[in-house]
Amino acid sequence: MPRTAAAVFAVLTACLWCSPALCAVGRTLQQLNYRPIIGVLAQENLPWDQFARGSSYIAASYVKYLEAAGARVVPIRINRTEEEYAKIFNSINGLLLPGGDVDLQTSQFSRAAKIFYNLALKGNDAGDYFPIWGTCQGFQQLTVLTANKNLLTLTDTKAVALPLTLTSVAPSSRLFRNFPKDLLRSLASENITANFHSWSLSMQNYSRNAKLRRFYKILSTNSDGKKEFISTMEANHYPFYAVQWHPEKSPFEWVDKPGMIHSVSAVRASFYTASFFVSEAMKNHHHYSSPDEEDKALIYNFSPIYRGFDAVFVQNYYFD
Repeated sequence: MPRTAAAVFAVLTACLWCSPALCAVGRTLQQLNYRPIIGVLAQENLPWDQFARGSSYIAASYVKYLEAAGARVVPIRINRTEEEYAKIFNSINGLLLPGGDVDLQTSQFSRAAKIFYNLALKGNDAGDYFPIWGTCQGFQQLTVLTANKNLLTLTDTKAVALPLTLTSVAPSSRLFRNFPKDLLRSLASENITANFHSWSLSMQNYSRNAKLRRFYKILSTNSDGKKEFISTMEANHYPFYAVQWHPEKSPFEWVDKPGMIHSVSAVRASFYTASFFVSEAMKNHHHYSSPDEEDKALIYNFSPIYRGFDAVFVQNYYFD
């Protein structure tokens, strides 16, 4: 069979079982958006942050993480109306839910995340490919939104670097299948994934919840020595991805403490995860109504505050 015909056949075959949005990718491979804009959701300021101003922040490392992979960033502020969030959703090409320390059910961060999550579900179901990425707290927030309850459990993972225990489906997953084989080996054998979380989704709680089992495919797990927890996952029928670890920290955060890894393998893992997510955002064609509106929304209009190399976040953006 000629190569072109084989490719078309593969896409048509995939359409028999995939979601409308994932199937639509086959129709848009030649129409990628090479100017993607990804929204990063802000969250309430930490009460002990002496540098805080306004009401919310975004750690600059998440912005650099996406920019280094070829995306531009729009900050999504909390305390906005559903109408404002819907307008933003229709203007950006993907959403990153960052790590942090807020309540996953009552915070303004969680409220905004739920609005975007539901918009993304509806959009993807209609064939509008819209990816979401969750890191650490963002991972946890996605599990709460999908399960409609908090199933997280305490683990001893506050400052530790771990290798991933990859599942059998990881090498063929959308997230990992184009990673270099030597990098996958490094992820599976070297302590290069930074963990800075007290709460995790245990394999036990995942296995007991039908909503989570139906929605997410587990790509890797880890253990604190007592509990096995999920460290990487992707949705089965939506372009949603989540890591409990912090790929953005290796190249962009410099506090000297356990769990912070700056090895070549760790930095490569950071780049490949970011590059993958940006490539997903390129499949979306949302856009602002005008170049002027786009220009005013971009994070270039804001200046990060340097907080020192001994801070958890070297730089933060703060917002009213």
